[in-house]
This record gives sequence, structure tokens and C-alpha cells, in this order.
Amino acid sequence: MANILIAEDEDALRHLVSRALRLDGHEVSAAEDGEEALERLQEADGEFDLVLSDIRMPGLTGIELAHAIAQRWPHVKVLLMTGYAEQKEAAEDLATIIEGVLDKPFAIGDVRRQVCEIVAAAASQAPGRRSACA
Repeated sequence: MANILIAEDEDALRHLVSRALRLDGHEVSAAEDGEEALERLQEADGEFDLVLSDIRMPGLTGIELAHAIAQRWPHVKVLLMTGYAEQKEAAEDLATIIEGVLDKPFAIGDVRRQVCEIVAAAASQAPGRRSACA
């Protein structure tokens, strides 16, 4: 399974998504904003498979976080979340460095499915790595 970092400033959503992904067998860390997420990435030297980040957060936005990840840890996959159409359009310009954008509100099954697809695709490109979707 994957090592996932969630960056989301809304407590309830961060906890809900974290719990669902843990139930799928993933190791999950959570950050309250983009700055904390970047700190966790630096502490772990980018040892995450996926960062799932809200776009609109105080301090460092999800888009800024995605750029920082792409520069320093290009192997780390990034999936963004947003409830704002204009932010989704801005994120779509990042198609070469992100895996996609989830529209809020979403069903928890949509997040689990999208994460599973990303993890499975990454595992298929890394010999010896296994991935299973719930």
C-alpha cells in the first residue's frame, strides 16, 4: 500500500479522508495546511507516494505545494481537491505535475477510487511493488 500525505485545512474532511484511506491499508499522515505539508515532506525527504491536497488553504496553497513537490521530489504524485471552479481551471494548467483534481463535495468512494488508481499505476511502473485496491 501507499504512504500518503493529506494537506487539508478543514478538520472534519481531513479526518474523514485519512480514516478512509487508512481502512484501505495506506499509511496516512495529515497536515493542516500547505506549509505544514511541506515541512513533513522535508522531514521525510519526500518519502511519500502521494500527496492529496486542497487547493485553497491559508499560507501555501495546494498549487504552490504541487510546484514545490515537482521541483524537489518529482516521484511524488499529487492529487488536488477543490470546491471552486476557477481554482480547478488553474490546477488544470498543472497537468504535467499533478494526477488530477477532485471536485468538492465528493463521495468518499470517489477519493478512495482515485487514490487506488494512482497508487496502482505507480506500482505497475515500479518492479517489486505491490498495490491492491479495496
